[in-house]
Amino acid sequence: MRRVGLALLDPPYDTQQNMSPRRVAGGNRRSTMRLCCMNQATSCARGDSPGAHAVCTVAAIIAMFSCSANLLSAETPGEKFLDNGAVRLGVDLSRGGCISYFSPSGRDENVVNNFDLGRQIQMSFYSGPVPFTVGEKKPQPHWAHIGWNPIQTGDDYKHGSKILEFRLDEAKQELYVRCIPMQWPLDDVPAECEFESWVRLDGATAHVRSRMVNRRSDKTQYPARHQELPAVYVNGPYYRHVSYQGPKPYTGDALTHFDVTNGKGFPWRHTTMTENWAALLNEQDWGLGVWHPGCFEFSGGFAGKTGVGGTKDGPTGYIAPVQTEIIDHNIDYDYRYVLILGTLPEIRDYVTTHADKTPRGPNFRFERDRRHWRYAHAHDSGWPIRGELDVTFDGRDPHLTSARDFWLAADAPKLYVTAAFRQKQQHARLYWQRLGEAGFSEPSAVNFDVVPDGTMRTYEIDLSQHANYQGAIIALRLDPTEDPAPGEGVRLKSITGTRTE
Repeated sequence: MRRVGLALLDPPYDTQQNMSPRRVAGGNRRSTMRLCCMNQATSCARGDSPGAHAVCTVAAIIAMFSCSANLLSAETPGEKFLDNGAVRLGVDLSRGGCISYFSPSGRDENVVNNFDLGRQIQMSFYSGPVPFTVGEKKPQPHWAHIGWNPIQTGDDYKHGSKILEFRLDEAKQELYVRCIPMQWPLDDVPAECEFESWVRLDGATAHVRSRMVNRRSDKTQYPARHQELPAVYVNGPYYRHVSYQGPKPYTGDALTHFDVTNGKGFPWRHTTMTENWAALLNEQDWGLGVWHPGCFEFSGGFAGKTGVGGTKDGPTGYIAPVQTEIIDHNIDYDYRYVLILGTLPEIRDYVTTHADKTPRGPNFRFERDRRHWRYAHAHDSGWPIRGELDVTFDGRDPHLTSARDFWLAADAPKLYVTAAFRQKQQHARLYWQRLGEAGFSEPSAVNFDVVPDGTMRTYEIDLSQHANYQGAIIALRLDPTEDPAPGEGVRLKSITGTRTE
């Protein structure tokens, strides 16, 4: 069995995480370029292979975000608004219906950054190939690493995404928008998918449902990549990045106030938020909270000069709830989140009041989707998922890795793996990652015997006496076999903290 090093994401995943705060001095005709928030501090780009990447210096990144020159017109004639007397929210129909305005009613204090088409609050997805080309249209060299990347607002050449449908109901304080997004790194290339958004105001919050309907002609199953769910950019005054990372969510335990880099390092951090929210606040502890129920992995931070700048200026704060997903050619991908305007206590109190705080163990049941799992050296039968993950191994050391999660070991002393192994090896290995650890490691793993005849069985794994299975657990990894023969694989129905039979 291959040894597992301590890393945020195990290869090959860490060679594919390219996400965006979208602008750095670049060299294209608009002198702009997105950042990639999942990469090493000294690099802002990675491709599908470890050697395929472009490097952006931290100095260039910070220089760009300190800029105050407007890249977009001050006029936003396409904006349409909801206003419930507590908050006012605007979507921009000239930019795919992205959220371009969010302010307390009557104050005109828009927290949303609109420096260019890569900011705002918007949908964005990533997949292969890397680089992504369409006919003779190719990305600029500094975008070669980004791959397939439709975003809601438009592309790097200022072509806005086309609106297909828009509805607004003032009485219900709801709106709906549907668009064809653009491929960010290419010049005027609509994506082979549609984006939909439903927005509803409730008090000082906006409840958003987002959906991608993907219909790519390229039917390749590309490896999983980080997805921004959604990408959120705020203005320079909101630089104080706050959330909760501890093992006692919803108890009022001490918050984490993240340091701002102030030009001394890569501006974005990628970490576990165990209450599923993060906030960017001004010096009065007021600002925007982003709550994505069930999402424990967030990126965020601040770039540029802190405390200054308006909606059209360069300095910006960034938050993105993150899941690592395979984006199938025909997938319908749906997620929900809540935007909260208020003070830090108001933001946290809202989440605590409305969150599901029922103690539980892991509950990965693959009935209709992958539950955010991904693979290394393996692939599955594709979308739609019908009651199980049907995985075929592609090479040595295939493994399946869960999304970031959270449960206490005491609430799930036994784990149950329901699977059908079709392989010659008669044991598999299960890893777990504890809160505060950088990744998986051999001391936090056990072998368990399997019957490799392709029949569905439930395997009970008793971890109650394991010295390293304690405290808060945040992820699992299943290694079915070490050296598979061609055609071997596993059908995985569930991994849970309670017996499914």
